[in-house]
Amino acid sequence: MDAISFVLGIKSSHLRSAHLRDLVYRGRVLRTSTIDGGGSATKNDLNGHANGDDASEDEAAEHNTQERHDPKSAWVTAVYEDDAGDEQFWKRTITNQGVSEYRINDRVVTAQQYNEALEAENILIKARNFLVFQGDVEAIASQSPRDLTRLIEQISGSLEYKAEYERLKEAQDEALDIQNFNLGRRRGINSELKQYEEQKREAENYSKKADERDQAIVTHILWKLYHFQRVMEESSAEIQRHQEELKEHRRSIEKYEHSLDEAKKDQTKVGKEVAKTEKSIKGKDKEIEGKENGLVPVAEKIDLSRQSVAKCEKRVADITKERDSHSASVKQSTKDLKVVEKAQAQWENERKKLAEQEGRELSETDIQQYNKLKSEVNKRTASDQARVDNLSRQQKADEETVNSLKSKVDSAEWQSQKLESELGEIGERKTDVNSQIKEITKDMSIKKKAYNEQTSERLRLSQVRTEKDEQLQEVLTKLLEAEDGRKQNEKDVRLRNTVSDMKHIFPGVKGRVSELCKPIEKRYGVAVSTVLGRNFDAVIVENEKTAVDCIQYLRDQRRGQATFIPLDTIQWTSSGSNLKGTRGTRMAIDSISYESSLERAVAYVCGNAVICDDLATAKHVCWDKRNDVKAVTLDGSIIHKGGNMTGGLSGKQDTRRWEDAEVENLRKLKDKLLADLSSLPEPRRGNTEEEQLQGELTGLEQRLLYVKEEAKAHERNQTSKQKELSHAQDQLEAARPKYQEKSRELETSKQHLQELQAAVSEVQDGVFAAFCQRLGYDNIRTYEAQQGSLQQEAAQKNLEFSTQKSRLQSRIKYEEQQLQETNSRIKRLEDQITQDQALIEELGAEQENVQGELDRLGAEIEQLGEQLKKQKAKHTQKAEKVNEQRREVQKRSHTVESTLRAISGLESERQLSAAGRYSLLRRCKLEDVDLPLTEESRPLDRLPIDEIVQTDPDAMDVDDDQDLSSMQPSNIPDYGIEIDFEDLDDDLKDLGDDNRTEDELQNRVKQLNGELDHMAPNMRAMERVQTAKGRLATTDQDYEDARKRAVKAKDAFAKVKDKRFELFNKAFSHISEQIGPIYKDLTKDPVNLPMGGSAYLDMEDSDEPYLDGIKYHAMPPLKRFRDMEHLSGGEKTMAALALLFAVHSYQPSPFFVLDEVDAALDNANVAKIANYIRDHAGPGMQFIVISLKTGLFQGSEALVGIYRDQGANTSKALTLDVNVLSFPLEYSMLIRLQLRKYQ
Repeated sequence: MDAISFVLGIKSSHLRSAHLRDLVYRGRVLRTSTIDGGGSATKNDLNGHANGDDASEDEAAEHNTQERHDPKSAWVTAVYEDDAGDEQFWKRTITNQGVSEYRINDRVVTAQQYNEALEAENILIKARNFLVFQGDVEAIASQSPRDLTRLIEQISGSLEYKAEYERLKEAQDEALDIQNFNLGRRRGINSELKQYEEQKREAENYSKKADERDQAIVTHILWKLYHFQRVMEESSAEIQRHQEELKEHRRSIEKYEHSLDEAKKDQTKVGKEVAKTEKSIKGKDKEIEGKENGLVPVAEKIDLSRQSVAKCEKRVADITKERDSHSASVKQSTKDLKVVEKAQAQWENERKKLAEQEGRELSETDIQQYNKLKSEVNKRTASDQARVDNLSRQQKADEETVNSLKSKVDSAEWQSQKLESELGEIGERKTDVNSQIKEITKDMSIKKKAYNEQTSERLRLSQVRTEKDEQLQEVLTKLLEAEDGRKQNEKDVRLRNTVSDMKHIFPGVKGRVSELCKPIEKRYGVAVSTVLGRNFDAVIVENEKTAVDCIQYLRDQRRGQATFIPLDTIQWTSSGSNLKGTRGTRMAIDSISYESSLERAVAYVCGNAVICDDLATAKHVCWDKRNDVKAVTLDGSIIHKGGNMTGGLSGKQDTRRWEDAEVENLRKLKDKLLADLSSLPEPRRGNTEEEQLQGELTGLEQRLLYVKEEAKAHERNQTSKQKELSHAQDQLEAARPKYQEKSRELETSKQHLQELQAAVSEVQDGVFAAFCQRLGYDNIRTYEAQQGSLQQEAAQKNLEFSTQKSRLQSRIKYEEQQLQETNSRIKRLEDQITQDQALIEELGAEQENVQGELDRLGAEIEQLGEQLKKQKAKHTQKAEKVNEQRREVQKRSHTVESTLRAISGLESERQLSAAGRYSLLRRCKLEDVDLPLTEESRPLDRLPIDEIVQTDPDAMDVDDDQDLSSMQPSNIPDYGIEIDFEDLDDDLKDLGDDNRTEDELQNRVKQLNGELDHMAPNMRAMERVQTAKGRLATTDQDYEDARKRAVKAKDAFAKVKDKRFELFNKAFSHISEQIGPIYKDLTKDPVNLPMGGSAYLDMEDSDEPYLDGIKYHAMPPLKRFRDMEHLSGGEKTMAALALLFAVHSYQPSPFFVLDEVDAALDNANVAKIANYIRDHAGPGMQFIVISLKTGLFQGSEALVGIYRDQGANTSKALTLDVNVLSFPLEYSMLIRLQLRKYQ
């Protein structure tokens, strides 16, 4: 099956491997064969072995490893015979490079040419209408409707039109969208054109009415300019007259001012001397403070040094006592040593004298006899005598050992007793030092507690003072801000007083805006102040008459100027409701607290201003939403209606002017803080008590350190003595048992010696009996004792004397070492005392010098204090003189001030008129108002627009008051602009009721503005009409082009759609007609089921079936309808085969390969399949069936067996024509088995 699929163009991915190389068979190649270029094996005659079976195992292994060459290429050739009997050879090869090579009739062709040749014979590779793999039957039985649709598309060829179909459909949809879009645009432009033509007519009527309004505005402006010009001329003349009078008054007070200046100079000079003296006193105080602070550590050092001297002296006294004790011990031991030596010498002399007196001399014969008898005794007692001699020598050694041990024990006992005594003294001193440490620690705790209390109190007072100072600074800062905002100067006081006076005179005066309204929350303070702006100090009155009366009052009283807002005539518009509810914004009027009766005035000053939380919100309101409002942020930034922006902190000062009660509370808080600060105790210079406590603590800490060092020394000494005592006790414990043991051994030895001596004495008594009787001795031992006792006694005495002398010498040596160490310690302490005394003398001298400096500085401060008193008295006299001269000058300055006040009033009126004139001219320039000018006048466009701050011409605002000390009038420029008042009526030039005339002119302008406001035309309608016509022509052309493109795209799509539908429907109709009969033939049984089953195809979309699925329904015989997935395996296979045969019948290939399609069928169904194949096979239709079922291959026309030629390394076929043979079934089974052998 792989070979057939491979040669007929099926891709390797549909076979058993993803790569072509993996399809090459790499089985064992005979050793006698080689692989040629075509991939076939050729035989070689090597050693006469056909296939290597007779070769040895070693040779086989060697050739398997060295001469095996796997094939790298393979090929398959298919021989096809057409109806005319012509044969074609189709060959496909896997080359050494792992790619495919195609040949037709031994001619190399491309893959496309190869496929075209197969398609010419109706062998469709993509549709695979010539073969059915083993798993295809089950896959077809369980495939989805869309998969069946795709299968029919492949068979019909309509799948080739799918990409073009989708592309053209998309192009058609896009063209239709563009056409509909252009159609909508054309309709919209037609509607706009009609609207613009209507607006054009309204604009023409509006222009006529605007010309009348402009003329009314020009008349109003000319009238105001005429009256401003006349007021400026009259005020200038009046100012000139007052200035002449002022010169005369000035001359009369010049001499008093000169005297005042001289007095001020004298006062300043004396004040400098006072300041200089005070500075000197402060410098001296600071120097004294520094020196006093320097005395504290000096006194502490002196105290510590004295304490160190006292301590060292006490220590020297204690050590001196210890030295005297050691010295006395040395003297006593030396004296005892001399006594022992003297006793020893005296005993020697006495022994010598006694020996001389008691000694006896034997004769020569006696001596010879003694010696003879002695020899006899020695012979008889030789062994006992030897033992006696040995025991005697041993006894002497033991006695020396016992004496030595006894000396050690006595020395150790004495050393232990002395060390115990010293440890007792050290313990007493240590207890004394520990009590001193406790006392010092207790004193330190008391001092430290007092010092901490002093420090805490000082820090607390310092912190309280710092907090009060910070609070005071904060209050003062707030007061300064409030004072700046409240304008606590002459102008603000005069303005408040003036408003208060007008309230008493005119009942209709309500008060200033800043006093009558306040922000509802503090965070709105800056924003509200910015919104109010120049109207912050405006005065609200009930009606226009009250405003006129107040203005006249201000003129008559020369009390400055103010802006008045009459409640009855003020014009205002309600805020836009579309802004309410916007997040982060609120109308300014909603952020202010005021009385309901003042709503008109508050609405006027607020206008359509909006308060926003931040600048981003303000931009969104003004620019994104395009609202015609003035947006003010919480920090005072402004976005005006025209789009310009203003920022800064201009409104911050005014925010502090809201709370008069808060300012008063701040003043009270300031007074309270000052009182609290004055009630706090003044910080004492140097903090003497705290520094004294600190010095005492330092001294105690130093003393504690010394005492602790002494305690440590005692501890170390005690530890050392304890170790010595332990060592002495250990020696005593070690020596005492030895001494006792040796003593017992000595006693035992003495007893044994006595027994042996008794035996020897018995022999001696027998031998020397006659000798002793003759000489008169009791026994021979008496004689010998008399001669040897003196020597033994002398030895014993010498031993005792040596032991005593040795013990005394050791004691003297130890005491001398202790005495030397004690002297060294005393020497070190005496050196320390000398150093401390020298330091005390040096510090005392330094203390005396510093005290002398302090006395000198104190005397200098007293002198400077006396000098300062005199200078202050003199400064007071000079100040009184200055005040007297100032009173004289002020007394004579009232006339000048009244004159200056009159000049100031006239100048203010003149400035107000000039500002009004400039504002009108500036307005005319900005609003392009055409004013009539004289021939000599400069053009209005030469007027600067940023000369002064813009003011409202209808409000009575003025600049700040001029300096009262100025006598020269300010220069008011006219900018070279001269107005031609010829067109102004004479009635308007005459002085009359200015308010009535003003009202008439304004009402005329308002009337015309109202009519214009109601019209609200689109002035660009004419321009937009022409633009709309041009856009309409362009849109018509775009629509026509889009319509043509849509028609073209629709035709192209319909053509492809019809072609695809035609191909698909043709195949579907054929398959749908064939599926029923084929399924019936496959499922019917002439005996039991003559009718067979039924099957049909159902199309889900009849218009475009290839876009949706096709359902395949099969109903086996004698069974009700059910879905395909509910059929049994055999029923699914029969239904799938029926579908395959029906599909194959549409464009049948010349042959049909079936690979084990009967695997899931029983014998009855296999017989049905065999009958169907036999009935439909013919010259134009060949069935190639691969099967293992007897029912299929025993009814075939020919059998084909495939086997592998091992020598040629290729596959070969065995064929058998069944039609020409006639043999029983058993033989046919044998043939089948033989064929299977070669598979």
